[in-house]
Parts: sequence; structure tokens; C-alpha cells
Amino acid sequence: MKRIVILGAGGVFANHMAKHFLDIGYEKVVAVGRNPRLPRCHTLGIGDNDHRYEYHQIHIVFEQRRLFRLFEKIKPDIVMNYAALAYANSWTDSDLFYKTNLVAVVQICEYLKQTNYLNKFIQIGTSEMYGPTLDKPAKEEDIPNPTSPYAVSKLAADMHLNTLYSVEGFPMNIVRPSNCYGPGQYVYRIIPKAILYLLSNKPFPLEGGGTAEKSFMYIDDLNSAVQLIVENDVLGETFNVGPEDALSMKKIVFEICKQLGKSTDEYIKMVDGRIGEDRKYWIESAKIKEQLDWEQKVSFEDGISQMIAWVKEYKEELKTSPDLFTLRA
Repeated sequence: MKRIVILGAGGVFANHMAKHFLDIGYEKVVAVGRNPRLPRCHTLGIGDNDHRYEYHQIHIVFEQRRLFRLFEKIKPDIVMNYAALAYANSWTDSDLFYKTNLVAVVQICEYLKQTNYLNKFIQIGTSEMYGPTLDKPAKEEDIPNPTSPYAVSKLAADMHLNTLYSVEGFPMNIVRPSNCYGPGQYVYRIIPKAILYLLSNKPFPLEGGGTAEKSFMYIDDLNSAVQLIVENDVLGETFNVGPEDALSMKKIVFEICKQLGKSTDEYIKMVDGRIGEDRKYWIESAKIKEQLDWEQKVSFEDGISQMIAWVKEYKEELKTSPDLFTLRA
């Protein structure tokens, strides 16, 4: 019976994480997000009518006193941080990325390390801190090579947490997942955006011809990995979590066309690539497989099928969701 606070729970992946812990019987799941709860097409009704679930709108940069009062009320034994400004094109207003992804994390951990109830702090990092990985997948001990302010800010938070653990024994773990996707995702991300475009009979603009490659993992597989890290005595360890192979953006969109019965010639429009985008992100997950017996269970094809079903169910609502990222403080 555990009590968990999940930061960044306005986003899809933390929202699914909340559902996962409710499903396995946690005593209290408290979600914290910077915005009011999103419409059902994004929240999927997770936590509705469940007395164990609470959602609090708290900004982790500007409302830390409210956040710390919530900690004292709930007294969570687990705090999990999904909160981040997470967009690779971060050269404009870069300070916002450092304030959210680094400084706020430092301040939160500074507070939590003085409490007597915290058993584990889980930081959701990013595989982008390894930089482009063309020849082989990145391992946890590889030298970082971040190529954007976003990736630098996430790496700096990881390094800070490592010092807290090694010097003061702060009970933490770092998870570096590959790119994830799942129902409820914002429609400016490539998979839901492509599905929505094709279902609306609009040609999808494929940036840079779709040559960039990334490892894509369905959210259920990340949830199972995080659960294993939470429930095992592996404090201080960092774990990569992702599939064995990277996929090109072209292959992803072609699979969506295939499942929807759309012609790639008719429904894919080649446009210029994103400035500064890395050629390939690819990680090795041997460590979590060997130490915690984790395995990926949802194939890419099955994951895309589930995404299509979600977009079809909420198509009209999703049409009103922004399909471009907007940077906010």
C-alpha cells in the first residue's frame, strides 16, 4: 500500500502512470500538473470517481510553497517527476527549459531530502542527453553528448541527482526512456498528428523526408519498467528503457498509412526538416532486462492500432487541439 505523488501529470505519460498505479492497488495516487485537467480525449477519464486519486493544478516553478504543503499533507513515500518542458527545439527562451527541467528539480529534491517519509524519488529523464547514436545504441555509462538546451537541462538534473545520492544517500533513480506514445497524447506529436491528418483526408507534412530515426515505445511498456524500478532495491541506479531498434519517421507514417488504407503517394507531403534535429536516437536496455527482467510486450504495429482506435473515438474533439507546440513559462 503506497502513496505516490506524480509531477507533470497533466501530460499523457504521467497520466497513464497514475492509471497503472491505481490498477495495481496503490493506496493514494496524487497527480500534479501545471494546467487544469485536460478534456477527456486526453485524460481518458483516468482517476474519475476513484477516491484514491486526486489532481492538483500546481506550477512546480512558481508555486512551490503550495507543492510542499501538498507533500506534507500526503506524505508520499514515492515522488515521481515527469514534469518537464519537453521539446527539442529549445534554443529560443532556453532559460525556461533550465528553470523547469533543472532548477525546479533541484529545489524540490532539496525540500524532499529533509523529510522523513520519502522512500524513493524517480526522475524521468531523456535519451536525448546521449545525443545522436548512429553506429550503436547508447548505454547508461556512455559519455553524454546533448545537442540542445532541452537535453542539456535534463542531463544537468541527472548529474545533480547522482551527486545527491553519492554524497548524501538521497533515495533516487533515473529512468531514461526512448520516445513514447500512447492514447491521450498531444496532437502536435508525430503519431497522433499523422493519424488525425489521414483520418481527415489531409496530406501529412513529413519533415525532412522522414529520415530521422528514433526508438518508439508504447506507454504500457514504460509503465511496467517504472514499476519494476519502484519495487526493487536499486537506489542510485540509472536505467535506459526502450525497444531494440530505432524507426525512421518515414516508416512510422507509412505504417499508419498501411493500417488506414491510405496511399503514401497521395497522403504524404515531403517538407523541409527541423533545424538542429539529430539524425538518430537509439538506446540499449540490456541493464534493466538483466537486472530487473523487464521486457517490451507491445509491438509497434499493435501500438499504432491502439492509437488509431483512440483517435477515431475522439476525432472531433482532437480536431480542436493545437497541432503545434507552444512554449510557455
